[in-house]
Amino acid sequence: MKDSLQLTPIEKDEQRRPLIVTPLVGKDRYELLTQLDVIVKKQPDVIEWRIDYLTDLHDTEVVVQITEDIHERSGNIPILFTRRSSREGGENITLTEQEVFDLYEAVVQTGLIWAIDVELSSEQADIDRVKKLGKVYGVQVLMSYHNFERTPPKQEIVQKLTEAKEQGAHIGKVAVMPASVEDVLTLMQATQEAATILPIPIVTMSMGRIGALSRMMGGACGSAMTFAVGSESSAPGQIPMEELQAVLDIVERVMKE
Repeated sequence: MKDSLQLTPIEKDEQRRPLIVTPLVGKDRYELLTQLDVIVKKQPDVIEWRIDYLTDLHDTEVVVQITEDIHERSGNIPILFTRRSSREGGENITLTEQEVFDLYEAVVQTGLIWAIDVELSSEQADIDRVKKLGKVYGVQVLMSYHNFERTPPKQEIVQKLTEAKEQGAHIGKVAVMPASVEDVLTLMQATQEAATILPIPIVTMSMGRIGALSRMMGGACGSAMTFAVGSESSAPGQIPMEELQAVLDIVERVMKE
């Protein structure tokens, strides 16, 4: 079953096609399920539910019910459950951090999600809480860092991914904003280095128009996943899934020749 997906780190000199992740960003159940019907037909590898777009986020019962609906209608495509905080580029929400992590607990306990995104900027107690829940309920923990202002130096990017590993993440993720093609190359060099030295899968991307290059070529440097538009975009620089698949087909063929 797809929803039992297990990512593994790449081996030295291994070339692996990245999994395609498509976002769900509906504001209510109707929008979400309408988007989901479009996305499922395209068969991405993972669906990311960005819950910070949801207007009823304060109602745990509603969130749990929608989680059940998404799982039932996703055709066993794994679900990545994500609240992107406003400090890292997400939507403004009324929930406190305590309430957010209470919601995480309720959703993880359903056993219906494959993985949950926890930002490295979260409080240590909250990170530890989700790690324990993930272990009990068999949910992968993806730890992430997003910088919408700039692209940090290569070693700072590698350090963020290393921090995810040291925190006990199953997957580490970094997304940054480039000001130039050079910044995109910095991100990709950091990806290659981190993928070589770290024993966990990593996910990286540059955002924005220029950063779209990393979404197409990141897998060649060791990024385990790339994000594409299945119905609606959740971040700048995401390209339609069909176009990304075509590019990945070409890259995969060339890399194997």
